[in-house]
Amino acid sequence: MRLLRGRAADPETDFQRTRKMAETVAEDREPALRVWRPHRQVAFGRRDTNNDGYERARRAAHDRGYTVIERAVGGRAVAYTGSTVSFSLAVPTENPRGTIDDRYEWAKAAVKRALDDCGITARTGEPDASFCPGSHSLQADGKIAGLAQRVRQSVAVVGGIVVVRDHEAIAEVLAPVYEALDVPFDPQSVGSVANAGGTDDPDQVIAALERSLADGRDVSVTAIRET
Repeated sequence: MRLLRGRAADPETDFQRTRKMAETVAEDREPALRVWRPHRQVAFGRRDTNNDGYERARRAAHDRGYTVIERAVGGRAVAYTGSTVSFSLAVPTENPRGTIDDRYEWAKAAVKRALDDCGITARTGEPDASFCPGSHSLQADGKIAGLAQRVRQSVAVVGGIVVVRDHEAIAEVLAPVYEALDVPFDPQSVGSVANAGGTDDPDQVIAALERSLADGRDVSVTAIRET
């Protein structure tokens, strides 16, 4: 398995680096994993960009010092403060849609193990009116993790976000964003690993996720440098 570490110099290049990782897996059939801290940004999904309030939502994020990124897949807006951790696991597959549920369950269990190593016990689900609402979330005194999956003909990518700290900052920027999009959002629904009694160190969370998502496989590390 290839393990990518670090991040590119700017949010857009960094975003493309993860996309390239998936394309490489589709070509050479070797699984790849990336766990990192994205730049300070708000990432909008396709449903957001088609919303009548999208331009106001963009301005709300930009005015609060967040770069705006647009994802090609669905889902609602997600905020990264610089301490927020993201992960992406790309695996080759011949029948990607036939095992979607199995991949979700495996990934949620892996993230739960990592969070346990970081000092908290998370459970499946999310509070009402959470950010980026979905069926594959984890909570502990608020939503702390959400998972998504993208499938292509020959590769499946399971990714997600873990809020390590700064839950108040995330709630502060997402409140006006979701208001502009006319999507229900309760700022109190945002949790974090630190707020639930676990570590506030993103590097510790990254290390725990790498161990759990690699699942005992031998890894070869590739560094992504900020240049």
